[in-house]
Amino acid sequence: MNLKRVLVYADGACSGNPGPGGWAVILKYGEHSKELSGFALETTNQRMELKAAIEGLKALKEPCAVELYSDSAYLINAFEQNWLARWQKNGWLNANKKPVENQDLWQELLKLTSVHQVQWLKVKGHSGHPENERCDELARKAITEAQKTLRGK
Repeated sequence: MNLKRVLVYADGACSGNPGPGGWAVILKYGEHSKELSGFALETTNQRMELKAAIEGLKALKEPCAVELYSDSAYLINAFEQNWLARWQKNGWLNANKKPVENQDLWQELLKLTSVHQVQWLKVKGHSGHPENERCDELARKAITEAQKTLRGK
């Protein structure tokens, strides 16, 4: 099957850890580009990194060949170093026999990667990579929205 090749750039950020957080993603297909972002009122940086990848993959309307770029070693290594396979084999316990954090998001990512062919690619954060810098900017703007929402309570 000849799948569409889509580039996905994902980033998450948090103000405090935990605290209000934001995520952002840029999708590119040929000449088309789309930016998405959102926030959570009480979260962690790692959850926002995972959420960005999830939202990027969820935005795809059909199975695609995806190159997913992230500055999150946590996200990339989980797939590239087979952490997820080990966690599943061990009943979602980590090497210290404690429950894997963010299991809900990991399981959602696994479902999405069963639909798409994903290549996980690490980029160095804050190194001038244009799409990563733009995602960081969008995620930080989303944090500002979360903070406004919290103040409005």
